[in-house]
Amino acid sequence: MSYQQVSIQDRTKKFAVRIVKACIWLEEESKVPRTLANQLLRSGTSIGANCSEAQSAQSRRDFISKYEIALKEARETKYWLEVLIEAELVSLEKFKGLIQETEEIIKILVTTVKKLKE
Repeated sequence: MSYQQVSIQDRTKKFAVRIVKACIWLEEESKVPRTLANQLLRSGTSIGANCSEAQSAQSRRDFISKYEIALKEARETKYWLEVLIEAELVSLEKFKGLIQETEEIIKILVTTVKKLKE
């Protein structure tokens, strides 16, 4: 297990915790429809779950597949964050940190998947 794999697992777990807290805030303090909050919750927590699941992959191909799924979920998470902001349901300032972290995770996952496919 490489340092980057451990790092991405820890980072995506911390990110998932931030997403959970953001979704709780969305449901309790804002007027965001529950469906939108649930979409963000599902995709945002799935990133780390797939990175973690990759550690028990049955093959290299399965390992790569889990990271590709994590990448798709990260892109979907960014999409939902942007929708919430552009629909003016939350301010950019409120979720700026989450968007930045999502972009960083996407970059790491893109690099990881490319290296694994070499």
